[in-house]
Amino acid sequence: PEHPCYEIQKKQARGFGAMLTFNMETEEKAKAVLSRVRLIQFAESLGGVETLITYPVTQTHADVPEEIRLKNGITPKTLRLSVGIENSDDLIQDLRQAMESL
Repeated sequence: PEHPCYEIQKKQARGFGAMLTFNMETEEKAKAVLSRVRLIQFAESLGGVETLITYPVTQTHADVPEEIRLKNGITPKTLRLSVGIENSDDLIQDLRQAMESL
């Protein structure tokens, strides 16, 4: 609600998106999460309804020059999660178990 575009989004859309971008502490930890998730699929869009996790630096933004990626907050520590229709508690648990062992 504090974001300057919150009211615009409320008027223009039926709901809010389910895409989250977050940074891990290190590049190594980001890559480790990708290999440890079980329910969440490490893939770019498959055109389905499943939850996906991506590594933008080598996937969706691989062709973007590094300077521009960094300016836009996309670093080797960045992961992007596109939430699907799975049970939210299951997704949280999957991320938790992937991160707990780091």
